[in-house]
Amino acid sequence: MYLNDFYNRFSLDERPAEVACHNPYYQRMDSGLDAKILVHKHTMIDLASNNYLGLATDERVKLAAVQAVQKYGVSLCGTPIATGYSDLYQRLEEKLANFVGLEETILLPSCYQANNGLFSSIAGPQDLIIFDRCAHSSLIQGIKAAGCKIRPFLHNNLEHLEGILQRSVGYRQVFVVTESVFSTEGSVAPFKEIVQLCEKYQALPVIDDSHGIGVLGGSGRGILEEQGISRYRGVYTASLGKAMASSGGMISGEKRLIDYLKYYCPHLVYSTALSPAVLAGTEAVLDIIHSEFGTIKGRLVTYQQEIYKSLVKGGFTVLPGEAPINSIQCGSKEATFILAKMLYDQGILSTPFIEPSVPINDGRVRLIAGANLSEDSVAEAAEIIQRIGCS
Repeated sequence: MYLNDFYNRFSLDERPAEVACHNPYYQRMDSGLDAKILVHKHTMIDLASNNYLGLATDERVKLAAVQAVQKYGVSLCGTPIATGYSDLYQRLEEKLANFVGLEETILLPSCYQANNGLFSSIAGPQDLIIFDRCAHSSLIQGIKAAGCKIRPFLHNNLEHLEGILQRSVGYRQVFVVTESVFSTEGSVAPFKEIVQLCEKYQALPVIDDSHGIGVLGGSGRGILEEQGISRYRGVYTASLGKAMASSGGMISGEKRLIDYLKYYCPHLVYSTALSPAVLAGTEAVLDIIHSEFGTIKGRLVTYQQEIYKSLVKGGFTVLPGEAPINSIQCGSKEATFILAKMLYDQGILSTPFIEPSVPINDGRVRLIAGANLSEDSVAEAAEIIQRIGCS
């Protein structure tokens, strides 16, 4: 019976899906992220992916990836510290460091691994980590793994953060951790002011710019450019699987720290290196951002505003945010799934969030209209959304 007791611990609450007659998760994709996508062989408008700039299926990016496979194969079958450190790997590290304006960068298989591996490498029982209570799961899991003292601060609340900093004495090092763009709502951290508080109280800031890199700033370089933060001496992480249209994660910062992590961050040292196709594709994305960001960002903002207007006209409660994200406040898990089902039935793929990704009874449905969508597709989506809201 002990095996039954063990496996019974892992039963899922399927009631929200049963009420909505729809499970919005693990939907099978039968295509790439084109202007229209195939989900279970049904043609749909993609408002779910993080393909902000629409470059995941750009012909130039695909060609770069194919050429890399032809030269290197699909993998170098080793960790970066062994056979995985190709010239592509080194070159992309250098380009990304230059892109975000920091000394050095390391690449990991995902930003989840970057955030999980970072804190256990740089913090311990003698340290304190203060973090925004709405920070991403990867940050929180990484913080907990470090074995240090932890304190959350109210979301984007500088006064609360400063109060904690004032009382945080006697630690070897205090860290302040946040995201640039909070992906479930689109709010942007007041990171310049957070950095200033860190300087005042000798804390070290850590920013996850996963939804900011390639989106924020006049040239797409992320939160540091967007908020005019120069000579940043903290730690920077980001995903390459959103606006950067590829996969993998990065940690950037001062050379001394990055050199240390190259040997003592287990999530890097013991993980197979990113594939040649991923490295070359990401490099191609950087080149496109360099030459075309203004035009692409213009479409992204226009589409976001068009979807936002349709939501307001439809009577939805839209969470305020400065990023190109529209997030609908739904409430319960059941209400969140029902709205996702209504959109799905009308040909729109969305991203629903329920606990633990958001607080209990604070479910929301997120819509991102990537720059690769056609004007007709966005207009069609806006019409559908308004019709659903008014029904």
